[in-house]
Amino acid sequence: MIAQRFLTLLVTIALVVPGLCFDRTKRGRAGALLGFIAAAVGIAASREVADDVDGYGFASVDGAFRGMPVDLWLAWAALWGALPVLYRRVLPLPVAMGILLWLDLTALQLLHPLVQLERNWLPAELVSILAIALPAALVGRWTADRRRLGARIALQMAVFAGATLWLLPTIAFEYGDGAWTNLTELPRWAMLAIAQLAFLLSLPALLAVYEFAVRGNGTPYPWDPPDRLVTTGPYAYVGNPMQLSAVALLALLAATTQSLALAAGVGAAIAFGIGVADPHERYYLATTYGKVWRTYDGMVPNWWPRWRPYATGPPATLWLDDNCTACRAIRDFLAERDPQRLVLAPAHLHRPTLWRARYVSGDGHQENGVAAIARGLEHLHLGWAFVGWFLRLPGVRWLAQLVADAMIAAPHAAAVGPAQGGGCPPTPSSGC
Repeated sequence: MIAQRFLTLLVTIALVVPGLCFDRTKRGRAGALLGFIAAAVGIAASREVADDVDGYGFASVDGAFRGMPVDLWLAWAALWGALPVLYRRVLPLPVAMGILLWLDLTALQLLHPLVQLERNWLPAELVSILAIALPAALVGRWTADRRRLGARIALQMAVFAGATLWLLPTIAFEYGDGAWTNLTELPRWAMLAIAQLAFLLSLPALLAVYEFAVRGNGTPYPWDPPDRLVTTGPYAYVGNPMQLSAVALLALLAATTQSLALAAGVGAAIAFGIGVADPHERYYLATTYGKVWRTYDGMVPNWWPRWRPYATGPPATLWLDDNCTACRAIRDFLAERDPQRLVLAPAHLHRPTLWRARYVSGDGHQENGVAAIARGLEHLHLGWAFVGWFLRLPGVRWLAQLVADAMIAAPHAAAVGPAQGGGCPPTPSSGC
């Protein structure tokens, strides 16, 4: 079996090294690395269910992670995640998936007795190709070619969440202390409280990713960054919202699973971020954005949020209908709290005619309806910013807009002329 393991590694290296020579671009190699990570997370997850579905197993050997030889795991991830990216210019995706399937069907049988195929190994293999190899290849290819921003961000988020919140803790539990059962066996009320706290802690990261996409046309992957410096949303309060959320979530996991090993891992991650990643990122930002970034860096801490938002450049404008009671109440609420670089303007002055509240930032970014109000909240302070981030979440935003249209203020043309003190137009619920 040792020979089989070495042979698997040699074959993988023989395929990956020419691929690295074939695609010498920084983006291509970064995409291949991301595909490799995605495949590694997916393969590790599939191992958790393989025994339950009679898919496959492994002989008991040294150097294994949860029963899977680590060298075979890494080689498998390189074949599924990196190769389809490195050879993307000569291998269309269907051809690449077909080759991987043929390679797997052949290799899995040749690797017996190291790999032990069970009754349902063939259906499990087909599902794995579709559920793991295909998404890994897609996220790597889209990242390498900067295509399909929304879809590649969604896949990147799935990869990073799986790696950070499942694979990393599982490794800590496997080789250190703590266990998932310490969390899953808590009383239901405690689980609900922890889930809500985790949700709150994740909000800055989720909205920071959204901000990268809509304001910077980029992603959180370090080699797929935004095209411009993003200082809005959570970045108006703290320099590292994603890292801060990740560290807070891992610390929460370490406490609830009673894992000192994971807590130590969190400390190591912070040390790595401050000592290694942060200087590299600061150098990149300083050389790319110069004085603009240095001003931002001097005003916004990396790890401890400001209470009031950092704002620079032309002020944003929130257009609200003065002739609608609800809109006036929102206007007065915001005005009384001294919003930072936010102009509150009557909607009837906007051209073309508005049917909902509109937020227009200094860089031209626009939001409408509930999302516009949520953007306005970001100009107050950190507490209200959290409310605004929650309202702008996908799904929440749609539901909040539905409720607002049905019960608070239906879409209507902003009245021309000065405020008359009237109420909002009737909503579908007005007659109830």
